[in-house]
Amino acid sequence: MVDRVNHDVLILGAGLAGLRAAVEISRQLKGKVDIGIVSKVQLMRAHSVCAEGGTAAVLHTEEGDSRDLHAWDTVKGSDFLADQDVVHRFVNTIPDEILQLDHWGIPWTRDEHGRIAQRAFGGHSYPRATLAADKTGFFEMQTLYDTLQRYQCFKRYDELFITDMLVEDGQFAGLLGIHAPSGETVHLCAKALLIATGGGGALYGFTTYSQSVTGDGMAMAYRAGLPLEDMEFLQFHPTGLIPSGILMTEACRGEGGYLRNAKGERFMERYAPKLLELAPRDMVSRAEMTEIIEGRGFSRSDGLDFLHLDLTHLGADKINRRLPLIREVCIKFIDLDPITKPIPIRPVAHYSMGGIECDINGLTRVPNVWVAGEASCVSLHGANRLGSNSTAECLVWGGIAGSEIAKALVRPKALAQASDAKVKQASQHIADVLAREGKENLYQLRWELRSTMDKNLGVFRTGADIQKGLTKIREIRDRCRRAPVPDKAKIYNSNLFHALELENLVDLAEVTAVGALAREESRGGHARRDFATRDDVKFLKHTLAWRTDGAPRLDHKPVTITTWKPVERKY
Repeated sequence: MVDRVNHDVLILGAGLAGLRAAVEISRQLKGKVDIGIVSKVQLMRAHSVCAEGGTAAVLHTEEGDSRDLHAWDTVKGSDFLADQDVVHRFVNTIPDEILQLDHWGIPWTRDEHGRIAQRAFGGHSYPRATLAADKTGFFEMQTLYDTLQRYQCFKRYDELFITDMLVEDGQFAGLLGIHAPSGETVHLCAKALLIATGGGGALYGFTTYSQSVTGDGMAMAYRAGLPLEDMEFLQFHPTGLIPSGILMTEACRGEGGYLRNAKGERFMERYAPKLLELAPRDMVSRAEMTEIIEGRGFSRSDGLDFLHLDLTHLGADKINRRLPLIREVCIKFIDLDPITKPIPIRPVAHYSMGGIECDINGLTRVPNVWVAGEASCVSLHGANRLGSNSTAECLVWGGIAGSEIAKALVRPKALAQASDAKVKQASQHIADVLAREGKENLYQLRWELRSTMDKNLGVFRTGADIQKGLTKIREIRDRCRRAPVPDKAKIYNSNLFHALELENLVDLAEVTAVGALAREESRGGHARRDFATRDDVKFLKHTLAWRTDGAPRLDHKPVTITTWKPVERKY
């Protein structure tokens, strides 16, 4: 028997977007609402706490900055694949979100005049990254959860691993999942759902992501019939710590850090002579890989050849005030003090520009299902995200989706529940995974998948490499069917969760590879050596991937251009 629990609204994912939506729903409905907040980890362990450097917003216009300029920087940074109506809404909304967080008590860093401090980030014409030292995401999460405590209208479901989004007759019919502490299968029902489960960066071996970020929300939406958009665009952050991949925030360069090769050269002078280290991330990552490929990096036996992020000239006082977490991480993880020595770094998988397709309000093609944050593709970032626009997106569309859900809940609506047959079908999938037999190893397969993505769908790609990767991904899917779950216990069955996560990752890997193979151009984070230039005639469009019984079916939709026509990106 599957336990059935009812709520007015379910929020799947408890990071920045999910918590911001929960606050907005609670606020608009004055606490007269029943919210279920579902997370596969402890609530405050969502990956959003790892966001470091800042949240982009135009706050100070005295020196020439403007919202229109923020919009232009974002569109140009996206390599003109961002929907411009979305971008304009974003830049006009985020300043109020920053001030709202201030009123709710976040400890923003202040400048010498007492104003909210901002620092420079790549691709931005002015310093717009609003900061709380280098722990911005952590403090934003704490502030939102503290604010949510004012409303006694929510129930937390921590460590509840959702396996399926149930859709019946085209309508949302609930979530099915496994409660890790009890091992019980649970069917959650609601009038509305917000998916805010984050990205899929654990697809890669060398990644900044927490290992729990396995794209579950995107994969289950895809299986439920929703299209995924622009999944071929995966951002590589220029500065991942060697050998773990831990993020060395862009704030390091925003505060004046240098990138150096093995010759000690500030090599960005060759690639972006105006912005140098503060060029957009796709350009800096390609520059770094070029330096490494051409032999100007530092070699390692494990293949993680690297460059240096040099902060030594900033001085101890500035590093301790503005980058305390970076110093702490370097000391704890590699026994290196960035006050005295440069940090070993290389490009690292960092962010999914693609995600679940939705409209400008975050509404998907399934009525009463919204999506926000990195799990979504509202088409803000296009082919390349500017640093500090991600936490900003979570706040903006968490608020927008929350507001839309609140309006929907005011209108009378029956609680949709899946049929017993639908619930049984989803439950049977869990039983089938537990019953698998064979000699394959789940953890070996996960390692092979991530190694394949690192090797074949990295910063630089070719059609031949992508095809090899796609063949391997499909081989891994077949082998998964022969990978047993050794642990048959009910409580905290991490073997089972890894098996289910691997299925999600394989689905996302296939969509990513199929989209990358079909997009025969280089744009933003998708850099193909065999099609080295951008092709606006054929590919100024969004990719949509639909699930079928065979390979993903690709479709397209136009980019919304309201203000700026595509031009060459120069920095």
